[in-house]
Amino acid sequence: MNKQSTAGNRGPGIKSDCFVELELLPYGGIQIELKSKVKALYGESIERLANDILNVFGIKNARLSIEDTGALEIIIAARIEAAIKKIVETDLEYLFPVIEENKNATDKDQFRFSRLYLPGNSPKLMLNAGIHHPNGVILDLEDSVAPDKKFEARFIIRNALRSMNFYGAERMVRINQNKKGLDDLRYLVPHSVNLILIPKAEDADDILQVNQVIDILKKEKGINHQIWLMPIIESARGVINAYEIATSANNVASLAIGLEDYTADLGTIRTNEGNESFFARSMIVTAAKAAGIQPIDSVFSDVADMEALARNVQTSKGLGFEGMGCIHPRQIAVIHENFAPDPDEIEKAKKIVLAFKEAEAKGLGVVSLGSKMIDPPVVKRAQKTIELATKMGKLSSDWDNN
Repeated sequence: MNKQSTAGNRGPGIKSDCFVELELLPYGGIQIELKSKVKALYGESIERLANDILNVFGIKNARLSIEDTGALEIIIAARIEAAIKKIVETDLEYLFPVIEENKNATDKDQFRFSRLYLPGNSPKLMLNAGIHHPNGVILDLEDSVAPDKKFEARFIIRNALRSMNFYGAERMVRINQNKKGLDDLRYLVPHSVNLILIPKAEDADDILQVNQVIDILKKEKGINHQIWLMPIIESARGVINAYEIATSANNVASLAIGLEDYTADLGTIRTNEGNESFFARSMIVTAAKAAGIQPIDSVFSDVADMEALARNVQTSKGLGFEGMGCIHPRQIAVIHENFAPDPDEIEKAKKIVLAFKEAEAKGLGVVSLGSKMIDPPVVKRAQKTIELATKMGKLSSDWDNN
């Protein structure tokens, strides 16, 4: 019996994707059947791409059927490669060049107000995600991907990390749990990922296992830049161990909470008010601040209620969080606006920073504002507020010269 496999999506509502069927034959050469709404314009280039991929993997005799709904080359290639690797054991990869926009590393303490979740097996949602200007995009391999599609999603995400323009958003990936998550890493670490989210983290060992694999892959591939981690706390045990997790490794940049799973673990129902999660959210903030990293709040699941979202962000900010997840682009602007410093915060920060500069210019070791002494942590927080207000266009960069 000839070996056969499929990969991709088809059916009503499927756009910017393709579905491929591959059958290895004993003879007959390569037979490509292409159905595409853009066949007249791009049919020849799609067939050339398919032939090139088959050739790279040493396949000489096969029938390849492609149903295309306007997919980019990197998506078509990912689908064909996934189909091949379902029936052919090989370590070969078909890789596109890393585009210039995706060669940047990111900083441990850079702003992460918003991170937009994108299902890893739905390329159409990735294409324009960056134009909404989230601080980060999360290419998701976990909950948003069906179990039988996770293998295929790895190739989509790998190619997107290399060749899809996210317009400056930090490139994040949420891996799966346990061994499957560790296996995910070989599709991410060598391919321009900035930050990896570790779901359902419950102790330091969860982080150390991920780092062991990352270190091996970085050494194999000659990667020198840091890859940041964002553990997600989603259980009562994880909350109790939050500080242990936050301090488990130097590349832990942020600590997030996932409230859907956390409230399920408690046996309670999640509400917009969030009283049932107040303890857990406070624990995450306290653990993160004690460890010197960013506390990141959960997603807000009602994408239609912007007023409730704004209230939720204000509560989140009041608790000390420095960002949250989002599941729809329309949430991004509301999150940014409400996490940004308000006018009173900016004015207070300006006075503190000016007092600090004046004391520094006079060689004074003590900073005071009027008759009140200002501690170094207060100055640092004020400087961060100024930096944030400037970055978000709420304060001119030369404000102290006005």
